[in-house]
Amino acid sequence: MKNTHPTSLERDSFSSRFGILVAMSGSAIGLGNLWRFPYLVGENGGAAFIIIYLAFVIVLCLPIMFSEFIIGRRSQTNVFGAFRVLAPDSKWGIMGLLAVLASICILSFYCVVGGWSIEYLVKALSFDFKAENNAMFGNLFENFVSSPIKPLIFNLIFLVITGLIVIAGIKNGIERYTKMMMPLLFFIMIIIAVRSMTLKGGGEGISYLFKPDFSKVTSNTILAALGQAFFSLSLGCGTIMTYASYVKKDENIIKCSAYTAIADTVFAIIAGCAIMPAVFAFGISPEEGPGLIFITLPHIFSQLPLGGLIAILFFFTLFIAAITSSISLLEVIVSYLKEEFKMKRLVAVVISFSVILILGSLCSLSQGRLGNITIFGKNLFDFFNYLASNILLPLGGLLIVLFVGWRLGKLNVFDELTNQGKIKISKWILETIFFIIRFLAPATIAVIFFSSIS
Repeated sequence: MKNTHPTSLERDSFSSRFGILVAMSGSAIGLGNLWRFPYLVGENGGAAFIIIYLAFVIVLCLPIMFSEFIIGRRSQTNVFGAFRVLAPDSKWGIMGLLAVLASICILSFYCVVGGWSIEYLVKALSFDFKAENNAMFGNLFENFVSSPIKPLIFNLIFLVITGLIVIAGIKNGIERYTKMMMPLLFFIMIIIAVRSMTLKGGGEGISYLFKPDFSKVTSNTILAALGQAFFSLSLGCGTIMTYASYVKKDENIIKCSAYTAIADTVFAIIAGCAIMPAVFAFGISPEEGPGLIFITLPHIFSQLPLGGLIAILFFFTLFIAAITSSISLLEVIVSYLKEEFKMKRLVAVVISFSVILILGSLCSLSQGRLGNITIFGKNLFDFFNYLASNILLPLGGLLIVLFVGWRLGKLNVFDELTNQGKIKISKWILETIFFIIRFLAPATIAVIFFSSIS
């Protein structure tokens, strides 16, 4: 099955292997690592959750990532066009539309939180974290997110930055900026983690992270671990597929995917080491939920020696993590509009930007003025979060492995994984990967998916 997409030779592409790695890692490393991972660890028993999460990453998520990579690189086009190339005259194109819809849903609430990171970076730069207790920081956060104006302004600023990077294209935009931002992201987070782990009483936080307590594991823990693995690695929403379509044919799919998963997981654990020791050192419950980032940590920073500087570094890190993921999500939508409707990149970005700005504004206002508007008992922010994380991402992942395992077939999968036989990979490794893609991954995702919506 050869790529027959007429524009494949005209498309932009990544210029280097390092560029691919940092872009893929930037897509995966985001608010899922800094915002969701620490509080999910806190709510689900610490290290036991991390072990289950790692098992899902290795056994399920890597083969799904291989599958997205195969579809993207083999087709060399957007998430919808990929199925026209690989499965012409079929209904599989609906999966591409689901990926676009998932990216829209995620960006709608993701950019709101990205805006919060800018607001808190501004507060940190002005050394504004001076409240006396956690409750006062809670009031500060609630007053901000429920405001009808300020969150909208920061949401707009975050979206503008995202749009400007995507307008510049793959090589001169996404690759160029992620090459600068990703190494900085790791460097700053390591500094914060070292400072946190050296706090008096921080050892309890380290123990909490790395000493498993399986007595606290429930069915909800398993669902949360799978959902976090999908959300964090950007699976099922088309970002890996879209980025892979800009990857040259001589790159090693298995290595690229594995390095991305490793970078994402290592960063999540470093983030845990940066946050949990500080939480325990100040006698705060690790089960604080989403407020851990915007309420508890500012309270901790206000009491630390050089806490003002640590706060600046942390919220700058949060902003970088958010922006590298948001550009990958926006590129899914932009590449679809650009290639399927023959738009110029600038026009596609403006249209995508406008749609996300409207939906994001509604999600932001649902924290205050529009809080009485609910869908299935959830405000708009929580609804888009639930729809993406619990339904669209697992459903997208399920359809992807079904397509690769049953429609694309073993020979095409092996052909892509080995770069047409140029990369020597053990036959049993290839057979194991294909078995997981064809049987284990669909069965596991289906069981957990239906459990989560029942």
